[in-house]
Amino acid sequence: QVQLVESGGGLVQVGGSLRLSCAASGFDFSRYPMRWYRQAPGKERELVAHISSTGDFTNYADSVKGRCTISRDNAKNTVSLRMSGLKPEDTAVYYCMALGSHYWGQGTQVTVSS
Repeated sequence: QVQLVESGGGLVQVGGSLRLSCAASGFDFSRYPMRWYRQAPGKERELVAHISSTGDFTNYADSVKGRCTISRDNAKNTVSLRMSGLKPEDTAVYYCMALGSHYWGQGTQVTVSS
C-alpha cells in the first residue's frame, strides 16, 4: 500500500533549525516530483518546496527561500526538508506529496516559539 510518512517535526525556538523527512513506500517514488506543503490553522495549504524526480531541480516559496533546502534520496525513497532561521510564521503542519498523484502524508507538526 502507498504510504508517505513524515517525521522530524517538533518544538523549536525562533532562529532554530529542523530537518523534516518523508519516507515513501508502495509506489515508484523515483518517478514522481515531490513537494512539501504546510498548513496553519485557519490558513490555506501553502506550497513550500518542490523537487524534480531526479533531484536536479528545486523551487521554493518566497516565504522560505534562502532558509529551506529540499533534497531527496531515491535509493532510500525519502525526501527531506531542512529548515533554518525558523520564524513563528513557519508554525504549521508540514506534508509531503507526490506531484501528479493523490499521495499525501499525514503531516508532522512544526511549532516555532521564542
